[in-house]
Amino acid sequence: MTLSRLAELSADPSASFMLIARDGADSVELLTGEVVDVDLLADIPLTADGVPREVFALVPYRQVRERGFVAQDDGAPLRCIVVDEHLHLPTPAVLDALPTSSVPLRDGGFDIADEEYAAIVETVISDEIGRGEGANFVIRRDYTASIDTDDRTAALTWFRALLAHERGAYWTFAVVTPGRIAVGASPEAHVVAREGVVTMNPISGTFRHPAGGSTKETLADFLASTKETEELFMVVDEELKMMSAVCADGGRITGPHLKEMSRLTHTEYMLRGRSGMDPRDILRETMFAPTVTGSPMQNACAVIRRHEKKPRGYYSGVAALFTPNADGGHDLDAPILIRTVYLADGELSVPVGATLVRHSDPHGEVSETHGKAAGVLGAIGAIDRDRAAEARSDADAPGARRSLADDPEIAALLSSRNARLAEFWLNPQGEEFTGPFTGRSALVVDAEDRFTTMLAHQLRHLGLDVTISAWDAVTDDAVAAADLVVAGPGPGDPRDTGSARIARMRAVVERRLDAEAPLLAVCLSHQILADRQGAALVPLAAPHQGLQKSVPVFGEDASIGFYNTFTARVTPGVTRIGDAEVSAHPGSGDVFALRGPRFASVQGHLESILSRDGIRTLERLVSYALA
Repeated sequence: MTLSRLAELSADPSASFMLIARDGADSVELLTGEVVDVDLLADIPLTADGVPREVFALVPYRQVRERGFVAQDDGAPLRCIVVDEHLHLPTPAVLDALPTSSVPLRDGGFDIADEEYAAIVETVISDEIGRGEGANFVIRRDYTASIDTDDRTAALTWFRALLAHERGAYWTFAVVTPGRIAVGASPEAHVVAREGVVTMNPISGTFRHPAGGSTKETLADFLASTKETEELFMVVDEELKMMSAVCADGGRITGPHLKEMSRLTHTEYMLRGRSGMDPRDILRETMFAPTVTGSPMQNACAVIRRHEKKPRGYYSGVAALFTPNADGGHDLDAPILIRTVYLADGELSVPVGATLVRHSDPHGEVSETHGKAAGVLGAIGAIDRDRAAEARSDADAPGARRSLADDPEIAALLSSRNARLAEFWLNPQGEEFTGPFTGRSALVVDAEDRFTTMLAHQLRHLGLDVTISAWDAVTDDAVAAADLVVAGPGPGDPRDTGSARIARMRAVVERRLDAEAPLLAVCLSHQILADRQGAALVPLAAPHQGLQKSVPVFGEDASIGFYNTFTARVTPGVTRIGDAEVSAHPGSGDVFALRGPRFASVQGHLESILSRDGIRTLERLVSYALA
């Protein structure tokens, strides 16, 4: 009876349904229901007449505008299926029932030529990362083709291929609605909320298996890559910003782990924290994964808007399933929409992106997009069928091959990464803080970098009662009233006199200095404060994005993470400027920290996972400013 229901739905062009095979499950879930398109996440209809309903939502990238971020608007709907039937079908029976005929592609190719894409990569590295606009950005292009097979038949054929041959996917899925079809095998759970526990799963670093499969030696070379390691650390930092915004305990890191799939292996961490927020609000605050956007998130959206040729549709959005729970609320399971094929009216699209960092090679990033597109198309059997069949040998079948993560040398390589990270984020922190500054208030002014959420969490850990306010919303009265003002980090050139954001941060810093009121300035705001004291502001020869350094901070060496393209600089050997004591590099004169009457500042991000001595250094600087 249940399989006949799948046959009925497949044959009905007006029916809407979805198939989900979750990692480790021995069944395929079939969900059907009415399609409802809504405008906002808050409009997702989780109840009907007061009764909780299960709802699946296909969330497009353009919803990021709900966070106040920019995005090209292509009108892709926030599409919901209000579930009225949820069946569990045996996987072998589903495989037998789904079509197996090949679906040939016509006129396949990328919408942006290789050389043009390489030129875009070069521009982003030089003009965006090089100007301090962020640490990393993901720019995508689309592989497109046409098919002559019926869309629904093609979708079910591809789903079957993924179900039979792909391994390691978090969700393997097919979403079939009128005019909108998506089929994919997403490796990444973007955000999950169950029984008050929120989990995020940042994945970065892509190891494409060589011919014959991966080996310990080839995987070890990949794990030793500085670029791949730093990419992962940067996305963990970015997702911890989101966790700190939705979880009272800030979030804890576990890992790293390997995510091994049929043709690719990734590295990943797990982040966990507790939250009582509505799952729709959790989803809003975590839009979207930095692994497919960049960091800082707000500026990444602006860079995507400037450099991508067309809107993203659902690429980098999420597939979100809201399921009623025993507490009367809803659990959330939301994988990221990557490794996905989109199909409408016989036209296929596979969006793929490359993560651009300061030492990216443009032609290497071109190759990465080719590899990702080929991985998706090969997995669904749409191209290179002979080689795909060879790759889908018994050795590559789900669960058949011993995981290389079990090898002691590979496990040791993975765990060694944590020696670089801050214990603060690796250990449980709790939700009740009674630190040395209990009873004092702090206002954190956000200059468009959500590192402020992590910074605020650490300040609360030190006992402060913390409020965060955006640079364009903070009032002069609020700046004057706080026991401590923390002028936060942000992207951009601190010398930019035309930026309203930088002008406002300069005014905040100057107001506190003039009032001789306690002030801590971080990164961009540190540069602004140093300029006020008479230091020069200059661009670095190479951006320090996601760079860990051991630097002197007033008598103590501290291991700190840096995300800066500009620096304050003094003549080497200078120990005072204005009324500030200087901690600087003895050779270059680059200023790492300042302190003076009721103020302190730091160039690095003490809140970063790269700052092993972050919480100790933060306590020292806050203590000095409040003294």
